Amino acid sequence: MRLLSSFVLVAMLGLVASTPAPQGESTGNPACSIWLDVRDDMQSGLFNGAKCENGVHKALRLAFHDSIGFSQSLTASGQFGGGGSDGSIIEHSAIELTFGPNGHLEGIVEPLRALAIKHGVSFADIIQFAAAVGVANCRGAPRLEFMAGRSNSSQVSPPRLVPGPGNSVDQILSRMADAGFSADETVDLLASHSIAAQEGLNSAVAGSPFDSTPDVFDTQFYVETLLKGILNTGPTTGFAEKLSPLPGEFRMQSDFAIARDPRTACRWQALTNDPVLMSQAFRAAMVRLSTLGNDRSTLQDCSDVIPIPNSNPSPPTLPGGKTEADIEASCPDTPFPVLPIAPGVAPPIPPVAV
Repeated sequence: MRLLSSFVLVAMLGLVASTPAPQGESTGNPACSIWLDVRDDMQSGLFNGAKCENGVHKALRLAFHDSIGFSQSLTASGQFGGGGSDGSIIEHSAIELTFGPNGHLEGIVEPLRALAIKHGVSFADIIQFAAAVGVANCRGAPRLEFMAGRSNSSQVSPPRLVPGPGNSVDQILSRMADAGFSADETVDLLASHSIAAQEGLNSAVAGSPFDSTPDVFDTQFYVETLLKGILNTGPTTGFAEKLSPLPGEFRMQSDFAIARDPRTACRWQALTNDPVLMSQAFRAAMVRLSTLGNDRSTLQDCSDVIPIPNSNPSPPTLPGGKTEADIEASCPDTPFPVLPIAPGVAPPIPPVAV
């Protein structure tokens, strides 16, 4: 099947009103039906039976790394500024996977390439679809939008457009602003770290997560990043690693700095005890990220194919053994919220499989 066949079908059928379907088992738009088969293949294979595991972490990371290759300043100067969410990281993987921040993504790039070719969908679409389906496997996550119909033609992204964990806050906020995102939206997108783990920053402790609940989309990441660092996760300090507050938890330099910077600290703090705000803000930021560089009017809304995530009934807490005195609050506008303290002492956090 030719890769553009699904787009021909979309053009023939035109826009059809879509009605949300329970758990994404059907679709109100016939042009979206192909994605039901893609989803089933993806859930059984890539996501190990619809689990919130490493496949989800990598799918979400890939969606960001593909989309953020978009520079308004380069375009304004007459250069190619990148195509945004255009699938270039798959189509031109031989080049883009050599970019430093894109390390360890080959394990998700090749399975998605094969799935896209099998089902005749574009690389750009399947990257964003994988992120939306994968996130839905995590308790507490929002049901992300999925728009289909991105082109299957791309150019190589310009280098140095993906912000990395060793970058300063100035560098990260400048890069994100160049792609069209505010400081608040940058903090909102970092909610992805609530279901993530590091692999290449410290290989001695590969799989160490960024918070104590890496299989739940919750605010613990925002809470725990503000705790005082007291130990190294592994026997040595990794690249762009800061001291962690909990055994087994990895803290990136960029997360540590953004949580405490005056431009982002208040937004960070606002998300520590507001799961609803975190979910809504992340979804809104992902809507913009996933269609960066695309004309939304040319895309089909296939969001009703995405499963409905299970809720997370657990409220945010301070880990056992920690108190408010361990919080390095940096927002001068409001005091840090009062959180319940988990009983006992927080046990070491086990690594996730990578």
